[in-house]
Amino acid sequence: MSGDTSPSSAEVVLGFLEEAEPWRLLSPQFPVKSGGKPAWLSQRGLPSLPGLECDICRLPLVFLMQVYAPISGQDRSFHRALLLFCCKNHECYKPNDSRCMKVFRSQLPRRNEFYPYDPPPEDEPPSGPEPDQCLLSVSGLKLCWVCGCLGSKACSRCKTVTYCGKHHQTLHWKHSHKRECCSQEASIVTTSSFLFPESELVTEPEEEEDKKEDDTKEAEEEEDRSVDCPSLADALAETDLEEMAMHETEDNKVFQRFKKRIAPEPHQVVRYSRGGSPLWVSSQHIPSDQDIPPCTCGTKRMFEFQVMPQLLNSLCVDSTGASIDWGTLAIYTCSASCNHDDQYCPEFIWKQDFSSDQHTRMKPT
Repeated sequence: MSGDTSPSSAEVVLGFLEEAEPWRLLSPQFPVKSGGKPAWLSQRGLPSLPGLECDICRLPLVFLMQVYAPISGQDRSFHRALLLFCCKNHECYKPNDSRCMKVFRSQLPRRNEFYPYDPPPEDEPPSGPEPDQCLLSVSGLKLCWVCGCLGSKACSRCKTVTYCGKHHQTLHWKHSHKRECCSQEASIVTTSSFLFPESELVTEPEEEEDKKEDDTKEAEEEEDRSVDCPSLADALAETDLEEMAMHETEDNKVFQRFKKRIAPEPHQVVRYSRGGSPLWVSSQHIPSDQDIPPCTCGTKRMFEFQVMPQLLNSLCVDSTGASIDWGTLAIYTCSASCNHDDQYCPEFIWKQDFSSDQHTRMKPT
């Protein structure tokens, strides 16, 4: 999601899922993608367990998506990627609780030891190893054969297959490695049920006139409400029931604004607007400035992008009463996009959920 991403521009760029050739989703292509295995940017300082565990159930997180988001005019962020991981255990998706998710930032200058100075070619490169094998061989990295994260634990028998930890070693052993260990047939898990389906994210700017029209209608609706309800503040003080009704009215107003804003492009799965504002699904659980912690460097974080609930439709996780879920995921990153000693820097996720009534109305489109 390249281009001018300075806070003053605050343009909204929308992301949509699309099928792509596997080679286009590898690290040298600087992909924007969902599912599959992560396309690591820097080949150093990768996050590892326990940093990639769910803070609730302590199981390994699965790669959800990544955006390529360089910052114009900042050489240290000429290449810049944000990678988001989440838990697949539906029991960890507690209301408005983001402990089941993590996001990491990586960035490189234009001259670096991993990628050419010039942009990657548009054409498919000459045939070579399979995509997963390329990942395993880049810069000597050892990656987990199940999830594609850093794999520091090797099979004790064959010594050639590596894993992020015991959980994925056991999963791979049951899946295929028990019969393939120490043979020539050891296969990488490319269709593991642990991974989400892989797609490219293609982007386009949100139409400006849609925003202006929405703002105008919202202003008119607000004016109408002020005329129709001149003594609403007095009425609210009467009973707790009336106060609850007002909360529901405000919540419905925010939800209707959300639905109206996405209506022109209902299949959007990402909204990118560095320095802009999220599109909330509810009037409840909206963070204040104090709720967003500063970066580890001490600099204030700013909103960068959000993941929409429409992405859930493509993840093949739907199950009655037992699905991972969210209303929206707002990602906040260091406003200075600081260097972090060649390590992947953790950033901040704010998870906002639908109310139960909203959830029944937000059906897949």
